[in-house]
Amino acid sequence: MGRWLTWVSHTRLTGWACSQCGWTFPVPAMLTDKDAKSAYDRLAASKFQEHDCAVHGEPAVLPDSESFAARARKLVTRGFKPKDAAQITLQEITFENRNDPSAAKKAQMDAEDFLRRVKDGLI
Repeated sequence: MGRWLTWVSHTRLTGWACSQCGWTFPVPAMLTDKDAKSAYDRLAASKFQEHDCAVHGEPAVLPDSESFAARARKLVTRGFKPKDAAQITLQEITFENRNDPSAAKKAQMDAEDFLRRVKDGLI
């Protein structure tokens, strides 16, 4: 079975990961510039191609709820436009975490990132 680069967005890890092993490429903490994010994505793709799944073991099981990208992607596969899927997912997460403003802010950033990655053809 082939491996692929997958985006994860959880409280413990935000960044690229391998679908078949524990390899991850986390987003640097202060990465905000659009050009820097594109460079990060290209670097992650390069590092992904170079990694050896046997060295990294099994994929880590993240106990947190499903990532923003995964939730939005499910809506897209059901026929929603990416922009609408991102908006619905953002509203759901904001509602689920209505007592946590930091979760709403993170969800907003995840929504913008999801749409950027869709536009760039990465998701």
